[in-house]
Amino acid sequence: MTAPNSAAPLMTPEDVTAHFTRANGDFTFSRWGRPIVPIVFGVEEATLQVVKGAIEAVVVLAGHKMAETDPELGANLMVFFFRDWDELLDVPKLGEMIPGLDPLVARLKASGASQYRAFRFDDQNAIQACFTFVCMQGAMADQPAETLVLTQAVQAMLLWSEGAFAAKSPLALLPDGQTILRPEIATLIAAAYDPMLPPAADDASHAFRIFARMQGQQSQAETRH
Repeated sequence: MTAPNSAAPLMTPEDVTAHFTRANGDFTFSRWGRPIVPIVFGVEEATLQVVKGAIEAVVVLAGHKMAETDPELGANLMVFFFRDWDELLDVPKLGEMIPGLDPLVARLKASGASQYRAFRFDDQNAIQACFTFVCMQGAMADQPAETLVLTQAVQAMLLWSEGAFAAKSPLALLPDGQTILRPEIATLIAAAYDPMLPPAADDASHAFRIFARMQGQQSQAETRH
């Protein structure tokens, strides 16, 4: 479920910038600053393993880490699958973790949303926790499990802009039917987690630093091949 080994086609610096530029024009980049500890609700055991496998694959790709427990939260990547947004209102203590849960659910229902992510950040503005909500109705329910969960794993790894994947999925389908992460997205994620880069940034020049590391990875891949 990861990217193929061939060299990834590079984005332009503007492409990278666009993936972290919000609707109001602000550039906002953030990655995880601690090991990821996922917990998944609303799926059967077989699907649970697929979800955790997809998360682990993307974490390994990023060169980041997973852990058994988070010292503050226990689990810090919480993924909820459900059939109706109203089900969230019955989840014990969720309202304590997601301020304004009732109006949020009403807003998501009214807009016909199929997914939503809420992030928490630490004092370095790195991602501290992510709450992922997936409403399994319509087209979302028709997606193959691997496609669905890999997409969710990718979207939880970085603070992407709202429109980052609106026009083009982060995934691609190979001729043999295998779903993979698009090579340029895989390269971007790995570059974004370069330990020499800060975990958060609000200046668009950060996109050029990510792009430079993507070029370095591209050169290494071409050398290997």
